[in-house]
Amino acid sequence: MLDVRAIDCYYGEAKALHQFSLRLETGEILCLLGRNGAGKTTALKAIMGLVPVRRGSIVFDGTDLTKLASHEVPRLGIGYVPQGRRLFSELTVEDNLRVGLMTRNSGAAVRQHVLELFPVLGERLGQRAGTMSGGEQQMLAMARALCIAPKLLLLDEPTEGLSPAMIALIRRSIVELKTHGVTTILVEQRVDAVLPIADRVAFVENGRVTAVMAVAELAADRHMIDRYVGLG
Repeated sequence: MLDVRAIDCYYGEAKALHQFSLRLETGEILCLLGRNGAGKTTALKAIMGLVPVRRGSIVFDGTDLTKLASHEVPRLGIGYVPQGRRLFSELTVEDNLRVGLMTRNSGAAVRQHVLELFPVLGERLGQRAGTMSGGEQQMLAMARALCIAPKLLLLDEPTEGLSPAMIALIRRSIVELKTHGVTTILVEQRVDAVLPIADRVAFVENGRVTAVMAVAELAADRHMIDRYVGLG
């Protein structure tokens, strides 16, 4: 599905990722954990082509993403929900969803499935995105990404600033997508919000993946979480 092979990425001359490697299988939920500035967000941006890769490769379903322009990446079926959502705030909910649908010419069935996942959006189709609550905007950001009918979904801190009820809804949505074969990479700081739904955890430190563990291993020993995230 996805094979990130020893990539190096820079911001100017500052190296942000060092031989960063990951491998995911179809339908897997992988959580990237690490302190702020560890390189988690940069890794997602590299997959999306938003940060250039100087060395290494990112192979998705047989295609090297590093050879593509950033606008071509979503057309392969990769959805991205960045930190901060980045909706078209002056456009309506319907228009934001339409932008997602246009990316891969998704049809009415995809739109219907998205609205079934987030039924509140169906009640707000004519509302401007910028007037919605933070939780509703997060739902819309996820829904827009899902409108491309993704095979791979990248979520950067999707529970940030949300209420427990909204976090639970986001979690249920991710699990539901897994049943449809969608592979997900989660960047999170709320460890206990994502560990119950993740299959594996990759720990990131100083731009490198330093360890990858099954969640079952972490449940028995949280030492790695304390070491890399600093949370008990």
